[in-house]
Amino acid sequence: MVQGKEHEYAARIPEHARAGLELLTEKGYEAYLVGGAVRDLLLGGDPTDFDLATNATPLQILEVFKSNRTILTGFEHGTITVIMGSEPVEITSYRVDGTYSDTRRPDQVTFSHSLEEDVKRRDFTINALAMDASGHVIDFVGGVQDLRKKTIRCVGDPNLRMQEDALRILRALRFSAVLGFLIEKETRHSLFQHKNLLTKVSVERIWSECTALLCGEQADQVLLHYISIICVVMPELRPMKGFAQYNPHHVYDVLEHTALVVKNTPPQKSLRLAALFHDCGKPAAFSMDTEGVGHFYGHQKISRDIAHEIMLRMKADTKTREQVETLVLWHDTDIEPEEKFIRRRLNQFGETTLRDLLTIKRADMMAQSEKSLYRLEELEKIRTILDKVIEDSTCFSLKDLAIRGEDVIAAGVRPGPRVGKILQEVLHQVIEGTVPNEPAPLRNLAAILHKEIEFRE
Repeated sequence: MVQGKEHEYAARIPEHARAGLELLTEKGYEAYLVGGAVRDLLLGGDPTDFDLATNATPLQILEVFKSNRTILTGFEHGTITVIMGSEPVEITSYRVDGTYSDTRRPDQVTFSHSLEEDVKRRDFTINALAMDASGHVIDFVGGVQDLRKKTIRCVGDPNLRMQEDALRILRALRFSAVLGFLIEKETRHSLFQHKNLLTKVSVERIWSECTALLCGEQADQVLLHYISIICVVMPELRPMKGFAQYNPHHVYDVLEHTALVVKNTPPQKSLRLAALFHDCGKPAAFSMDTEGVGHFYGHQKISRDIAHEIMLRMKADTKTREQVETLVLWHDTDIEPEEKFIRRRLNQFGETTLRDLLTIKRADMMAQSEKSLYRLEELEKIRTILDKVIEDSTCFSLKDLAIRGEDVIAAGVRPGPRVGKILQEVLHQVIEGTVPNEPAPLRNLAAILHKEIEFRE
């Protein structure tokens, strides 16, 4: 890492970021890539956001880029977004931050001519690296060594860093989950010591960090070791920790089981959120029978309601909220490996949600005792049948029916609610396999249903 690789790093700096660096240096200013882009380049990743730091003042930055479109992102804090070609580059003047009375932004900043002063105000050493256009890395705080050691360490005093911006507490957890790095002892102690400062952070910022954390490869380990921090912002999850299930299908407590389900779920936001919330209602639903076996009747609905409250409070977008709530509510529903039954579930959920449910169910089974593993084979049968139903374009929704509303009207039904009712019954008969999805028999069935309704009336 770093030594002898400068040419490789330089070659991976995209043109729009390189152009920003070169234009500033051509005008006589210092300019460096800083932050996450440098970290990710050194780790072999492909950064998408590129931030530059320079000794030019904000007004001088505007002068250098007067031919480009600029956005005064945070002008009072020295940050300007410059559009290079069609790509944004965020450029910030070197600065020294003042006090943070709101635990988010400095009350005032002082612009500096020192790159070293600038990087020492940053959160973690792995984010306090700088790189010039030639790929040369500048490291004042031991960030390269911490990258090698896979360690997350605060720059300077961790207590000050957390008090400056409490979101750094969740950022540390997110980097640990995503990068698989361990958090250094003093930094870790500071996270726990200052965790209650998270109550002062906006829910939008918290939600963004939590969902990114949850999609990390090591999210399960963060959940297990730092749940008391996460519970500051999601206190509803606290009862899961240490809650024994007293059930032969479970060898883990509710939190341990949940962490494993998260680990076994693809790193997609809605799926990981569903995995996190799917059993959070179990402690409230717990009962024990006379033989000492634990049961959780109705925990699906309780879990759905808890998930709803958390996501509503966190201002999650409606689409995500609805997807997650559906998966949580139905994660335990029976799905039999029969084509007719699967067509019913397709009609109920649609293909995407049904596949997501199967994904959650598989992750759930894999996080239980060996007594439940036999069901994995049945789940694969369900997937095979589902694939065949989709491949054969088997009818499972109104849009797949071989007749439409006008066909029902042609059978003598007046336009209105009865048309839809008849179409739904026709669809039901097709799903059950009692009539083929062909125009003639469906029109005949629609006429018969119409006569039956007329007779009853």
